[in-house]
Amino acid sequence: MNQAIQFPEREWWDEGIQAVCFTALVNGFQLVCAIHGEELLRRYHDEFIALDAFRKNRWDIEEEATHAIEQQQENDQGWLWLSSAR
Repeated sequence: MNQAIQFPEREWWDEGIQAVCFTALVNGFQLVCAIHGEELLRRYHDEFIALDAFRKNRWDIEEEATHAIEQQQENDQGWLWLSSAR
């Protein structure tokens, strides 16, 4: 599938779901992506703040999100969750 995927630098910490959320623009449509803070800290254990871990490793996370988007792995609410237990 050939899609135009862009990741604006608009990430935020959502306290309610304990995750870093970020947007992807897929062929002009906005998709919310998220990764749990615990997952970020587990993967990038040199960081102590999930949002900092995301920002420092943005390229790897966006590459993972791109593959998940291409595989249409959005949930029923239209969110894309990244985790090691996919």
